[in-house]
Amino acid sequence: MFRLCYVGEKNGMAKKKRKQINQNQSNLVDKEEKVTLQDQLNGDVLAKLKLAKKELVAKEQKQQEEKAAQLAFEKKQIEKNKSFAELLEEYGDKGSKF
Repeated sequence: MFRLCYVGEKNGMAKKKRKQINQNQSNLVDKEEKVTLQDQLNGDVLAKLKLAKKELVAKEQKQQEEKAAQLAFEKKQIEKNKSFAELLEEYGDKGSKF
């Protein structure tokens, strides 16, 4: 009985080692694939992708600035169109006295 347990433990350890070797090999393959993908892209394609990324970032920034400007304009228009009663309610006696 002792011998069967020992052999079982030995087989379990061998399976564990095989599993680790397979994982290491798959990790190496993944790393190699990543490098080869980058190597396959020539300089022109890479430059075009970088340029497209810069354009997208600039476009998004411009849209955010336009949105902020639009919100500020709308806020001014709302403030401009308030009645005297609304202004008095909102600001009350906070204003300067002449």
